[in-house]
Amino acid sequence: GSEHEKTVEVEGIPFPQEIAGAKTLSLVGHGVTDIEIHFLQIKFNAIGVYLDADGVMEHLQGWKGKNNQLVEDDAFFNALVSAPVEKFLRLVVIKEIKGSQYGVQLESSVRDRLVAVDRYDDDEEEALEKVADFFQSKYFRPGSVVTFHFPATATEGTAAAEIAFATEGKEEAKVAVDNAAVAEMIQRWYLGGESAVSQSTVRSLADHFGAILSSP
Repeated sequence: GSEHEKTVEVEGIPFPQEIAGAKTLSLVGHGVTDIEIHFLQIKFNAIGVYLDADGVMEHLQGWKGKNNQLVEDDAFFNALVSAPVEKFLRLVVIKEIKGSQYGVQLESSVRDRLVAVDRYDDDEEEALEKVADFFQSKYFRPGSVVTFHFPATATEGTAAAEIAFATEGKEEAKVAVDNAAVAEMIQRWYLGGESAVSQSTVRSLADHFGAILSSP
């Protein structure tokens, strides 16, 4: 590649435009997770969403040529989540927190989503606990990176997702998510339209795909 690999800045944090998965994955949306406390916006993580951009389009043909308000279209985000293409989420920590705090958030959000669709059983509970345990011992310093890799299709013997955590001065740590339902709800937590944790990311995805789908 060239000297200057193209990057997009999210809150001053560079995100490469492309990363290498099994295929080349393109940055299709970005944003932050934040909360407002007493009118102050506190930003936790910068987020980049990568996926097999060509592969995903064939699963979004139903929206082609329509001038869509995709941001409010849950069916669109459902199609995005269920599209059997490789996806990769990259989170960079902005605000220092304990990894256990993040793990608890992820666990309770994914559990609630599974319970709501009556898919929370022993297997799911066990898979989710494994993920929460993984984060238990981590410390989210600013600049630490959490990644979620979702292969195109999880076949027998491969994980439905792999989570990695990298922070300065330590080896990258990884955990596999062997449960497809849990992996799907982690995707939904970030990519699930109106119920997703980062509305700025959802708007960014809607703008990106809206532009592509509405162009003739």
